[in-house]
Amino acid sequence: MGEEVRNKQIILKHHVTGNVKECDMELKTIQLNVPEGSNALLLKNLYLSCDPYMRPRMSKTEGSYVAPFTPDAPIMGIGVAKVMESGDSNFQKGDLVWGMTGWEEYSVVTTSQSFFKIHDKDVPLSYYTGILGMPGMTAYAGFYEVCSPKKGETVFVSAASGAVGQLVGQFAKMMGCYVVGSAGSKEKVDLLKNKFGFDEAFNYKEERNLDATLKRYFPDGIDIYFENVGGKMLDAVLVNMKVHGRICVCGMISQYNLEQTEGVHNLFCLIAKRIRMEGFVVIDYYHLYPKYLEMIIPQIKDGKIVYVEDVAEGLENAPSALVGLFSGRNVGKQVVMVSSE
Repeated sequence: MGEEVRNKQIILKHHVTGNVKECDMELKTIQLNVPEGSNALLLKNLYLSCDPYMRPRMSKTEGSYVAPFTPDAPIMGIGVAKVMESGDSNFQKGDLVWGMTGWEEYSVVTTSQSFFKIHDKDVPLSYYTGILGMPGMTAYAGFYEVCSPKKGETVFVSAASGAVGQLVGQFAKMMGCYVVGSAGSKEKVDLLKNKFGFDEAFNYKEERNLDATLKRYFPDGIDIYFENVGGKMLDAVLVNMKVHGRICVCGMISQYNLEQTEGVHNLFCLIAKRIRMEGFVVIDYYHLYPKYLEMIIPQIKDGKIVYVEDVAEGLENAPSALVGLFSGRNVGKQVVMVSSE
C-alpha cells in the first residue's frame, strides 16, 4: 500500500433540480493516494450500475433513507471490482467483489463491510450489478417477502423490462401467477412477452386511459402490484386492485425528475379494498443474500431465468447511460463497463 495512481472520475458538479443532464456531471483525472498501513482496499472498478435511486441522491433532499451525493465529488453506486491491494484480512489481492463504490477507475474503500465477495465466476461478472446483485435482491425480497404471492394470483409489474421488473415477472411465472407488465416501447413489450414469459404486456405511452387498459388485462382485478413508477400509473392501479390486494413500493421513477411530484388521488381505495401498500429498502433484506444465490444461480445456469443487459463501454459514457434511464433509452439492466480486468 502507499502507492499513487492516476484516476479518472465522474464528478457531480452541483445538486440537480428538474431533469438531470449529462452536463451536470464531469469527467476529471486526479492522483489517487492509497493510505499506507490502513485496513483500506484499493479496488479497480470493472462494472458500474446505473440505477433510478441515484437520481434523488443528486438533489439536495432531506429525509431520504440514503444521503445526497456531495457536489464536486465522485458519484457513488453499486459496482463490481477487483481487489488490487488489501489491508483488510477478510479480502485478498485478486478477490472479486461487489458493493458501493465510486464512479471512477480506482476506489479506496475503508468500509469493506459493505462489500460481498464474488465466489461463483461461471456467470458474467456484470451480473453482480444486476440479477446477482442489488436489483436481483430487490426483486427477490420485494416479491417473495413483501408481496407474499400465492399460486394463481394476478400480478402487474410496471417498468417491467428494467433491472428489477424483468425478474419479478419471471419469479411470478415460476409461482404460477398470471403476469402483465408495462414498458415504454414496442421493443420492450415484445421482450416481456417473448423472452421473459409475461402473459401480456402493453406500452403505457400508447394508452390514453390507464384505468381502461388495466381493466382490459385484469377484468377481475389485480392481486399484486409491483410498483416501480408512481404517479398516474399508481392512481390507475389503486382503482383496479382486488380486495386484500398487495402493493409493493420499490420505486417511483416517473417522479424523480419533477420539481413538484404528482399527487395520488385514489388512496381511499386502500381503505375500501383493504389493500396493504408497503415500501421497502433492499438493504434490510441483505441477510437473505446467500439464500437468494442458492436459488437463482442454478436457475441461470439451467436457462430457466434469463437476464437482459444494456452495456455502455467506457467510464466517459457513464453520464449518458444514467441520463438515458429516465427517458427509457436502455433495454434491460443498464451497466457501464469500465474495464475488462
